[in-house]
This record gives sequence, structure tokens and C-alpha cells, in this order.
Amino acid sequence: MSVPQFANAHQALGLATAEQLPAALESEIRRIYERSPLYAKRFPLHAEPLRWSCYREIPRLTKQEIAQRGHESFFEDYSIIERGLEEEKFEYESTSGTTAGPMTVIMEQGWWETQTARAYEASPILKPFVGKAHRKCILAPVGCSSNLCPYEDHPFPHRYIDGTVYLNLTSDPFVFRESEWDRIVTEVQAVKPDIIEGEPIYLSLLARALARREVSVPSVKAVILTYGKASLQHSRRIAEVIDAPQVDLYGSTEAGYIFVGDAFADNSQPIDANAFIELAPYRELPDTFEITVTTRDREAMPLLRYHTGDVVQRHPKGFRVLGRESSLHFRRDGSLVSPTDIDEALPADFTCWHYSLVQAKPDRWDFHYVADHTAPAGLTEKIAKVLGDDARVVAFRRRHIPPAASGKFALLKPLSS
Repeated sequence: MSVPQFANAHQALGLATAEQLPAALESEIRRIYERSPLYAKRFPLHAEPLRWSCYREIPRLTKQEIAQRGHESFFEDYSIIERGLEEEKFEYESTSGTTAGPMTVIMEQGWWETQTARAYEASPILKPFVGKAHRKCILAPVGCSSNLCPYEDHPFPHRYIDGTVYLNLTSDPFVFRESEWDRIVTEVQAVKPDIIEGEPIYLSLLARALARREVSVPSVKAVILTYGKASLQHSRRIAEVIDAPQVDLYGSTEAGYIFVGDAFADNSQPIDANAFIELAPYRELPDTFEITVTTRDREAMPLLRYHTGDVVQRHPKGFRVLGRESSLHFRRDGSLVSPTDIDEALPADFTCWHYSLVQAKPDRWDFHYVADHTAPAGLTEKIAKVLGDDARVVAFRRRHIPPAASGKFALLKPLSS
């Protein structure tokens, strides 16, 4: 039986043999077993050095299992966590997930900041900001609900915390009134951020709001696309207004940040200090993998062999994160269609702020888009050619495309999802 593949650098993973796990990975697994009683109940470990055959027997953890068992199952005595939340020794975040019901994530105080700093360290663009005071504006999805995202209806000064301001209030940016965009643009001007971070779709709309008000933001040195899968259309709209390099920072609420790279450069790298990332061949597609994550140095709710639902492709300079498996389409011959393929089919003279390609019937797709002009002739035919299987595509221009109930968005929505 072959040794499992990992995305991590060899020096981060450690020396592995054909039989035994590398010391770094085994040590993390045993620490996770010590910290959380959940894992021993699922699969007991022996005291002897771990072999790959034993590692493979450890059942993968899923979003569904976390939601079903509840976050309390990760702790021996949850009353300690409740007191810790009151004393601010622990933090919480609620996430809807994409394949499961609502899920609460418990993290030790400072863990989010620490793993974020590690992600910055792994990016040449973001590394200069590590350990140095800088200003940041964040436009986060409204589905984020925790003490980490203080964007309730508080006045601007009370949302400006340690150099960071959360721009959105309780509304959905897709239905923000112009007065609300006035407020957001004014706050961006006041902060003069070094970094702007956000859900790519939201940032695209922010770029439109800035352009309409003829406001520039020359202070920005980096734009971070995170929270959701970006389209090249979002990237271009943002770049037209904010002249700064863009970083793709990918992860999840429960697992933290796991990949970082230059946006649309196919050079994303695993954040070795945050997680071990196992690669499993996906549908026999070349250099395409589904990932399983084991978090590192995490006290509360550590994840072991966690199936994130994400699919990646290996490229010469790094990885391309294709996104959630549910957001991928497969032609009848088994070949893959990803949002990146749809991006490449859109003509250069088509400028939209957002789109969503939804499969209405096996042979019918609806292309919903938000733009200031009608889609050019031939666009639907180009998309249909990419989809194959004699697909028919109908375009609909929209004022806005609302997110799912989870607050998240899908660029590609096949019937199977």
C-alpha cells in the first residue's frame, strides 16, 4: 500500500517511511487525541508507533458529523468552555457550512489571529505586514456570527478595533441602499487601509460603489480575496478601481486558513504551520485531489483527517483551489467543469460585477449576471460550448443575485448540488 500524498513541503511534514508516519504528523495526532475525547470514542489508538495502515483506519471527520454530534462532543467538561467564554479565554464562531446545518466552532483566545499571521507569513505579498501595525477594512459575509465579526449596528468608532474595521452592518450588501454604500465608502476613506479584505463578490460591489463616487484608495497595498470562491470577473472589477496586488486566502471557519497564493496565478501554497493537508486522487482526474486536513497546534476543537469538501489541482508553481465539490460540474464523459473554465469562456468585452450559472434542467443552464450593460452576442453559446453535452444557456441580467440562506454564494450550481 502506497504512502498517502500530502500538499505540505517535505520539511514541514517530516521524514516518512513506507511503513511509519513522520514524527511531526504522529505527534500532532496524539496531541489531538489528548485534547479532545471525541477521537478516542470514534477510533482508539495503540501506544506503538503509528503505521500508515493505522492512519488510514482513522475515520475522516465531516461537517455533517460535527453538526450532528455538536461542538460539545469535542470537550470532556463543556462547563469549562462556558466559563472560558465568559472570561474571554475562548472565542466562538457560528458558521452555516456548505454541506451541513449550523455549526458552532470553539477556539482558544488568540488562535484566529495566530493562524492568520501564519497565513500572512506564507505569502510574499502579506508577509511585510506580520508584526507591524497596519490598517485593514473587512467586508465579510453576513452569515458570519460571532465575537470575531463585530459588525452589528454600532457606530463606526466602536467597529474600529486594533486597526481593523468591519464595514458591513446587519444588512446584506446585495440590497444595501445607496446611503449604506455612502457610509461604507466614507469609512474606507477615513481608515485609509493598507489592506482590504472580503468576500470577492462583496469587494466587486465595493469597487462599483467607489467608482460611482469617483473615490480612490491609494493607501491600499494588498487586497485579500477570501470567505468564498472568487471569479476572474470579480478580480478584474476590483483591479480597475483598487490598484494593488490580490491575494487568494483560502480556508474555512472550522479549519482556519489552509492555502494562500497570488490570485489567479495557480501558485497557491499550503500554509504548513497551520495544517497537514492530505491529497486523495479525485475521480481519476489528472493532478486533481480532494483534501483532508489535520490542524496543527490547536487547543480547542482540533480537527483530525477533516474532509473539507474542497478540491484542488496541482500546477507547476503550486495549487489551484477549485472550490467546493458541490460547485463543480461533470460532463457525461466524466470530465470536469469548474468556475475557472466558465471565467475563461467569458469574452474580454464582457464586464460584470457578479454572475451565477445555475443548472435548471439536465440540458438547460441559466446564466444570471449583474452588469451595467447587456451581455454581448454569442456569450451564451461560448458558455454552452464549455459545458458540452448539447447544453443550452439562457442569460438573465439582474439587479442583484442574492446569496443562499447560508449567506454564501456559488458561481456554478449544478443540479447535483
